[in-house]
Amino acid sequence: MANEFWRELKPVAEVFRPGAAPEAYIQDAATLDERWYAPLSPTAGSRPLFISPSQNRWCDVLMAKGAGLVNRHYHPQQVFAYTISGKWGYLEHDWVATKGDWIYEAPGEAHTLVAYESDEPMMVTFNVTGPLIWLDENGEPNGTFDVFDYIKLCRDHYEKVGIGADYVDKLFR
Repeated sequence: MANEFWRELKPVAEVFRPGAAPEAYIQDAATLDERWYAPLSPTAGSRPLFISPSQNRWCDVLMAKGAGLVNRHYHPQQVFAYTISGKWGYLEHDWVATKGDWIYEAPGEAHTLVAYESDEPMMVTFNVTGPLIWLDENGEPNGTFDVFDYIKLCRDHYEKVGIGADYVDKLFR
């Protein structure tokens, strides 16, 4: 413990300013327990980690246990992604993300998200500012998905699997 010099430091007394929300701590965020993943497609599910209705924003772990199409979408806002395991990418790009890869998606991008065959499940943490505009096979808009759709998807799923719809409310910031 000699290298942990900080153990003698005094913690900050006023951690949160008045009105500030507490931190969010989620143990085992990238769990393999499928109950935590609300289905986004027949091949992929999303585990919410952070939800901001006022910013139309969410952070999640997206998981696909096998190869498959996740979705095709356009986003008018930026997205950040970090690959935890597996392999994934966009049909429109020449890269394939694997463990440890980080991606910035600029506003104004349309793409087809796929999970590739891999010995490990595809697990990616995404930080999304919505909405997402769903696209058909011709790249034409055919629906939207924003934070309120995400909240409903997660609440419905968590109620169905016994976690409880109100769990989602704990993630609001």
